[in-house]
Amino acid sequence: MENEMKDMNMTYTVDQTARILGLSRNGTYALVREGKIPALRLGKRILIPRRKLERMLSDDQQTSAEARPQ
Repeated sequence: MENEMKDMNMTYTVDQTARILGLSRNGTYALVREGKIPALRLGKRILIPRRKLERMLSDDQQTSAEARPQ
């Protein structure tokens, strides 16, 4: 059920993003502040757009694969 709801979300909270990435909550907030995780600030809430997060992870995997010696 949680996976179905996750697929419907257009954004994640910092806590959800931390769980997805396997990071601590504080570490995730730090990465958001540093601009390393794309985020939207709506009032006091910080939301991470799902598609931007997926794209960031996809781009990172491609960069890592390209950097590996063959």
